[in-house]
Formats: sequence, structure tokens, C-alpha cells
Amino acid sequence: MQRLFSTFANGWPGKGLFLQRALICSILGGRLFGGVADTSHFVGILFQFLAAIAGLLLLVGLWTPIAGAALSLIEVGILFSRTGDPWVSGVLAIFSATLSMIGPGAWSVDARLFGRKHIEFPIADE
Repeated sequence: MQRLFSTFANGWPGKGLFLQRALICSILGGRLFGGVADTSHFVGILFQFLAAIAGLLLLVGLWTPIAGAALSLIEVGILFSRTGDPWVSGVLAIFSATLSMIGPGAWSVDARLFGRKHIEFPIADE
């Protein structure tokens, strides 16, 4: 992950990225539990389930580039299959794509697993 991002944004940008991840997950949760999507088709149910999994990965910030790209493709699939609201699917596709390009931020599991480490070398006695 460190090769994908130069830094894991901290401070206000990190908080903004966390809010973006939380917004994506809350929209997905509202759509999943609110019954907004047309779940009469198997494709709609499958897309909603896959989107929920990708949304949970984004919420905690685990495998953010992969989860964001997957969610973006799923939302484009929902958009073209006409099983949900096209505006919500379009916005979620754009938000998840930008999140996969920007990175997870410092408040994420990715930052804890793949962030920069501080290494101290012991000083040899002379």
C-alpha cells in the first residue's frame, strides 16, 4: 500500500477522508436497509450484497484502493442494470473512485498496517 500513496493524510485532510468513507457507507446502508433499491431481481440483490461488503471495507479503511475500485464498478453495474436510483449509484461510483485514487487517510486500517514505520538503530558502544 505504501507504494500506492506518498503519504497517509493526517489532520484535516485525514478527517475529511474518514468522513467521505463514512458517508459512502451510510448511503450504502440506507439503501440496503431502507429498501430503496429494486431487489426483485437477482442481479439487484447480488449487487447490493457486494456493495455492502465493499462499503464495510471502505468504512474501516482496509484495502481501500481495491475496495474503492470494486465499489465503483459495482455501482456502475447497478447504474446500467437499472435496479436502483441512478443518481445515488452515480454519486457513489464517483466518490468511491476518488477515494480509491486519493487513499484511505491516517484514520484507517491501511495506515496502521502499511503506513510509515519509525526505525531506530541502536548505537554501538565504542
